Amino acid sequence: MRAIRMNVAGGGPDDAVEEEIAAPEPNDHGLIVDVRSAGVSFPDLLLSKGEYQIKPDPPFTLGSEGAGRVAHAPEGSGFAVGDRVAFLSLGAYAEQVVAAPLMTFRLPDELDYHEGAALIINYHTALFALRDRGQLKSGETVLVQGAAGGVGTAAIQVAKGMGAHVIAAVSSDEKAEVALEAGADEIVFSGGDEWLGRTKALTDGKGVDVVLDPVGGKRFLDNLRALDEGGRLLVVGFAEGSIPEVKVNRLLLRNTSVVGVAWGAFVGTRPDLAHEIGETVNAMVARGDIKPVIGRVFNFEDAAAALKLLDERKATGKVVLQVSED
Repeated sequence: MRAIRMNVAGGGPDDAVEEEIAAPEPNDHGLIVDVRSAGVSFPDLLLSKGEYQIKPDPPFTLGSEGAGRVAHAPEGSGFAVGDRVAFLSLGAYAEQVVAAPLMTFRLPDELDYHEGAALIINYHTALFALRDRGQLKSGETVLVQGAAGGVGTAAIQVAKGMGAHVIAAVSSDEKAEVALEAGADEIVFSGGDEWLGRTKALTDGKGVDVVLDPVGGKRFLDNLRALDEGGRLLVVGFAEGSIPEVKVNRLLLRNTSVVGVAWGAFVGTRPDLAHEIGETVNAMVARGDIKPVIGRVFNFEDAAAALKLLDERKATGKVVLQVSED
């Protein structure tokens, strides 16, 4: 079968190459999924650079999530051959993948395979962040940083589905259009220093209840300043590259919180929660709250170009690879 492989450690997107490798053998534990679409995510970029917390020895197959049809289902897995699914599994940039039933979810009829490949990392993370870690309540206001990206558009839709008012922070007019398409109520431009004042003005000077931040870097301190008293800053990632630090007296003075969000590691040992989050996300799809925003679809052999788009921070919505046709 075809797969996108890394044969050297830390080479980055340029060293991601298409190769023929052996297809997985059926076993009594994992599903085998015929992959139709694979999501291109920030962890994949970090894996290619050797900068992710998981560091597989080369050669290895890239990718971490996708969507397709079940080709083999062990007894007791809860799935059957032919089921449409979205999955989380290392090695997703391949025509077939072995996926654990725990991290495999039925793909709603409302979504195609590209949208399914955009579902798990971004939307499950957004729900876990806003609901479980951020304790978001209906009627509260959320500021989403990096709002035109995959995590950002997911956070906008999940927050709106939970009854929140959403302010989207973006860096260009093009990205503003993407955030508005995803459902944002207001736009602030994050390229300069004006976004903080604009955010305060949109909240009558009080600030927002929750900031969801997958970006990190220089604007982190201003994220804290953007919070209302009792507000929560959700740390989802560091797409800008630098990991910020904060003086905790800022938290004390206004009773604010900085909250870490590590969805995958947390639900990996809590199967009931992983299942419940998957069911809740699918229910939000059925209600029309969630419709993944697909920014670019790349041919399978162009995986390196897809990763570079993320690396250059030019991606909007979710970037996906077309692996095969149904």
